[in-house]
Amino acid sequence: MIEDFSHTTVLLQEAVDALVQDPAAFYIDGTFGRGGHSALILEQLGAEGRLMGIDKDPEAVAYATERFAAEPRFSIERGSFADMAAFVRDRGLEGKVGGILLDLGVSSPQLDDPARGFSFLNEGPLDMRMNPDVGQSAAQWLASAGEKEIADVIFTYGEERFARRMARAIVAARQEVAITTTAQLARIIAEANPAWEKGKHPATRAFQAIRIHINRELEDLERCLDQALDLLAIGGRLVVISFHSLEDRIVKRFIRKHVKGDEHLPPGIPVTQDMLRQRLRSVGKAVKAGTVEVSSNPRARSAVMRVAERIA
Repeated sequence: MIEDFSHTTVLLQEAVDALVQDPAAFYIDGTFGRGGHSALILEQLGAEGRLMGIDKDPEAVAYATERFAAEPRFSIERGSFADMAAFVRDRGLEGKVGGILLDLGVSSPQLDDPARGFSFLNEGPLDMRMNPDVGQSAAQWLASAGEKEIADVIFTYGEERFARRMARAIVAARQEVAITTTAQLARIIAEANPAWEKGKHPATRAFQAIRIHINRELEDLERCLDQALDLLAIGGRLVVISFHSLEDRIVKRFIRKHVKGDEHLPPGIPVTQDMLRQRLRSVGKAVKAGTVEVSSNPRARSAVMRVAERIA
């Protein structure tokens, strides 16, 4: 049995209702996590429908393999959703995907397991990799990165105004002893933060920023979105749930760009609708978790869901 930590899926019904328009189509859950969305998608699919899950995390893939072992309509791939096109191409389904779902939040099992090194609330090795077999750990990066690079990451991805102070403190601390645990890093950052906010740990933004950098989360999102249009069938849906303003900004701009169409047509000529090459239509307004959901699952408070449909 794969060890599981409790996880509550955010905007579960809303996301699946927006995604599944044809019960016989092929769908992608690009961030399987613990399968909350996948389970409900499968409930809404018919016998001909298919679902492919993707996840970087070997524990998530093992959990998926065990949980859906008897489900012939489901398959799981280990990797980044940035490599989605290759998985779809292997199945010969380019341009035939009924819907793509991306839930960009870090799963509770990753946050709550001290061994994964994501959280400042639990003592654990300073890792933060969603795929522990690839790339540098947070500890390795912090041991070698320059002060300016650390400050830039914390400021850009964490929108932390005391990023320079925190980076300076990290570099000074590592000269005394290697920073290898989450508790060490949390203490260093907290002491460098002169303005603690009520109800928020002073290391929150810095930990988030380092995690985003280590996992190349924004770069992978942009790569995935660039692939999504050609993978979707006409009428196929793209559903993205973001938990960070930088993620949501990328998604919003992507949808707006392809709803608006070509902005580089020669000036002074009449423009017809087909010349604009509009490829998406926006479906509804941005959706946020309601009061009831947020009260039972505080991690839902920052969630924003956007939906678009391929039209050409």
